[in-house]
Amino acid sequence: MIKVDQDKCIGCGLCVGICPEVFQMNADGKSEVLKQSDSADAQNALASCPVNAISA
Repeated sequence: MIKVDQDKCIGCGLCVGICPEVFQMNADGKSEVLKQSDSADAQNALASCPVNAISA
């Protein structure tokens, strides 16, 4: 299950750029999960987070 730690997220938007079908920016300017996926793009977004705010 993919989760975004809101305390760690810096709102860079990299995950949204890589995998917009799974991630979106919320009203606070931080990433949140739209839907669960185990796609390669979702995994790439998880691995690309500069502050390791995304976990699965």
